[in-house]
Amino acid sequence: MRTGIATVCLSGTLEEKLRAAAKAGFGGVEIFETDLVTSSLSPEQVRRLADDLGLGLDLYQPFRDFDSVPDELYRANLRRADVKFKLMARLGIDTILVCSNVATASIDDDALRAEQLHGLAELAADRGVKVAYEALAWGTYVNDFEHAWRIVADADHPSLGTCLDTFHILSRGWDTAPIEGIPGEKIFFVQVADAPKLSLDVLSWSRHYRVFPGEGQFDLPKFLGHVARTGYNGPVSLEVFNDTFRQSDVERTAVDAMRSLIWLEERTAKHLAVSDAARAAGLGETDDGAAATVPLTPAQLAAASRAYPMPLTTLPQVAPPSGLNFAEVKSADGGAATAELERLLGQLGFEPRGEHRTKPVSLWTLGDARIVLNRQQARGVEPGISALGFDVENSVSAVARALQLKAVPVPRTSQANEEVLQAVQAPDGTEVFLCQDTLWMEEFGESGPPGGGSPSGGAPDPAPRAASLDAGSAIPTPMPTTPKSLSVARIDHINLAQPWQHYDEAVLFYSSVLALTPQPSQDVSSPAGLVRSQVMQTELAAGDRAVRLALNLAPWVQADSVRGTVRDTFKEHIAIAVPDLVATARACRARNLTFLAIPENYYEDLDARYGLNPEFLATLRELDLLYDRDADGEFLHFYTATVGNVFFEVVQRIDGYDGFGAANAPIRHAVQHSAQP
Repeated sequence: MRTGIATVCLSGTLEEKLRAAAKAGFGGVEIFETDLVTSSLSPEQVRRLADDLGLGLDLYQPFRDFDSVPDELYRANLRRADVKFKLMARLGIDTILVCSNVATASIDDDALRAEQLHGLAELAADRGVKVAYEALAWGTYVNDFEHAWRIVADADHPSLGTCLDTFHILSRGWDTAPIEGIPGEKIFFVQVADAPKLSLDVLSWSRHYRVFPGEGQFDLPKFLGHVARTGYNGPVSLEVFNDTFRQSDVERTAVDAMRSLIWLEERTAKHLAVSDAARAAGLGETDDGAAATVPLTPAQLAAASRAYPMPLTTLPQVAPPSGLNFAEVKSADGGAATAELERLLGQLGFEPRGEHRTKPVSLWTLGDARIVLNRQQARGVEPGISALGFDVENSVSAVARALQLKAVPVPRTSQANEEVLQAVQAPDGTEVFLCQDTLWMEEFGESGPPGGGSPSGGAPDPAPRAASLDAGSAIPTPMPTTPKSLSVARIDHINLAQPWQHYDEAVLFYSSVLALTPQPSQDVSSPAGLVRSQVMQTELAAGDRAVRLALNLAPWVQADSVRGTVRDTFKEHIAIAVPDLVATARACRARNLTFLAIPENYYEDLDARYGLNPEFLATLRELDLLYDRDADGEFLHFYTATVGNVFFEVVQRIDGYDGFGAANAPIRHAVQHSAQP
C-alpha cells in the first residue's frame, strides 16, 4: 500500500515536515497550501528536496468553494484554478483536491455542479492535472460521498474523480458499503483519519480532534476493505487536524503516523480475510471489532493481503500477553526514598529474593507478583515505574512485530549465563519487556517463580473468587476473618501517567504492539482538574483478564507565580490482587504499613448509596478500605502512601467485577493532593 501524509498533520516548517515524513518511511506527501505559501522554499526547491528524500508529491490541497456558484464567480474560479495548475506543474504534482463548496455556494443544482466540474476538468486536462472532488461533511449542498460520486459520474470526464475521506464519511455515520459501487479508477485519492466519538459540531470535531488510525473509534479497516474491493491502488494518505500533534516533535509524530498506517494495513488484511469468508458463506459483512478476534493462519492472512490490487503488508502475528511478568521501579542507590520503598514492600508482605549477581538490582515477590527494584544509573532519581514485563508466547516474534511497528529497541547488556531479555520503549519512556518465561529469576538465586507461577510465562491461576462481602442491609453477610494464603497474589493492573503530547500515541502503541484492546476513555475529577483515563486490557477469559493497563492523562497546574512553570500532579501505581483483602489489610497494619487515610465523609456516603451491613462498614472504616460494586460483582481496595512518584494499591475482585473502582478515584486524588508538601 502506498502510504502518504498531509503536511498539515505535522509541526514545523515545510522542509522539516518533508524530512520527517521521509525518515518515518512514507512514500509520499500531500502539500497543504498554507505550508507552501509560508515556506521560504520555491516550488522548484520543494520538488528537488522531495526527489532527494525519495518522497512523492501526491496531492495539492485544498482548492475550496468552486462549485454551485453563478457564472461570473465560476469564471473567476477557473482563473484561480489555472494559476494553481501552473504552480502544481512546478511542484511536479498531478492531482488537486477540490472540496464541495461551503462559503460561496448559492445555487443548489446538481446539473450545474456537474457542468462546472466538467469545465474544471477540461482545464485541468490541458495542464496534465487530475481533479479529486470531495464531499465535506459540512458542505452547503454536497456533504455525502455518494452525492459527490453521482455528480462526478454525471460530469463524465476522465480527468475528474472523487476523493474519499474517512472523517467526512464516518463522522456523519454514512454507510460505507456503497463505496464498492464506485469504480476503482474513478477514486483519485483516499484520505484517512480516526477520531473519538464526540457530541460536537462536525467542523470543530474535524479541525481539532482527528487522530491517527487506531487512536480513535472509527471502523477504518472496514472502510479500507470496501476501498480495496473497488480495485483502487493509489495512495492511502493521512489527513489529521490535531492541536496536540501540531505542537509535538515533528519526527516523533511522523513515526506515530507511520505506525498507524502499518496497523491499518494489517487490520484491513484481517478484515478482508474474515469478511470475504463470511460473504462467501452468505453471512454478510463483518465489522473490524469482530474480525480482529478471529484467529487466522499465516497463509490466510497472506492470501488476503494479495487478494486485491492494493497490496497490504502484514506483520508477525502475536497473541495478547498472558500476564504481567514483573513491574520494575527505578530508584537511587542508597537513597532515603529507596530505603522507604523497600520498607513499604516489606510491610505489604513482599519478600526480598536477593540481589542480582552482577547488577545493583533486587527482586521482591509476593506470590506471583514480582517487583524489580532497579538502582542502576539512578543517581538522584525518585522511585518511579520504569519497566514492565509482559508474558508472551514467543518473544522473538513479539519483538520482531514491535520493531516493524517502529518501536525503539532498548539496548541492554547481558553477561554470560544471563537471560537475554528483549525490550522496546513505550511512548512515555517505560521499557516494555517481552518475556517468554521467568528463568531470569535464577539470576537472583531463584530456580523458578515463587508461589507457583508458570515457568513458561503463562498466566497464573486467577485469584479465587470470594463470596459476596455484603448483600445489602437486609441480609447481613459475615466478614471473612481467616487469613488466606497469598500464594496466588499477582499484579492486577498498572496505572501509568502519560505526557500530554504522547497520550494518543501510547494508545496505538499498546494496541498495535501488544494487541491490547482499548476501552472507551473516561474523565475522573481531581482537585487539580480532570484526569482522562484510558484502559488497555486483554479480553475476558475464565472470569478474569490477564493484563489491565490504565493510561492517564493528568492535568498540569501552576506551581508558583513564575509564568510557564508547571508540575505534574499525578503519580503512578502498581495494583496487587489478593484473595482476601480484609485479612491482607490486617496483616499489613500489623507490619505498620501506612494506609492512605480515607475521610469519614466517604463512609457516610457509602452507607447512603449501598446500605451496607453495619459490621462490614465498620471494618471498611477501621482499615481505610474502599468499596465498589456493580451488577456483576464487588470490589475492595486500599492504597499505600506515595514514595517518590509511585504508590501501591491492593485489590480484591469478587464474582464478576471487572472495573477499577472508578467511583472512588476522586477520593484518592483528593487525599493524595492534600498530602502534598
